[in-house]
Amino acid sequence: MNIGEVAKRSGVPAKTIRYYESIGLIRPAERSAAGYRIYGDRELQTLRFIQRARNLGFSVKQVGALLALWQDRARASGDVKAVARRHLDEIDRRMAELQSMRDTLEHLIGRCHGDHRPDCPILADLAGEPAQADGGSGRARVERSGADG
Repeated sequence: MNIGEVAKRSGVPAKTIRYYESIGLIRPAERSAAGYRIYGDRELQTLRFIQRARNLGFSVKQVGALLALWQDRARASGDVKAVARRHLDEIDRRMAELQSMRDTLEHLIGRCHGDHRPDCPILADLAGEPAQADGGSGRARVERSGADG
């Protein structure tokens, strides 16, 4: 298969395939006499593996580790599970950060009158200014969620 065909069959764009070769994630393809890349079923299967792992959010570095484990028939499944567990823990951490950001935004949106008045707790919070509570009846600081990431 040429790069266009393997790209189509694997779901990985040709540009990405060339990138994966350049960083050593996949072996450089064999070349035809005319210099075109030639791929076989093994490369297709590897690209599908990479694509699935990337779709699950694994980083390129993590995919490299998973590929090494996949290709090592003497691997321990516990090693694979450890990579997946670390990734799941990172997803959980990011989800908690996103939930915190969502909660803060929801709170700020609820405090904003959204009318013709210029005072806005959303902008005040972004600027680090104390927000006016209830249209100026007192100064109340909108609590930050701590999700500055």
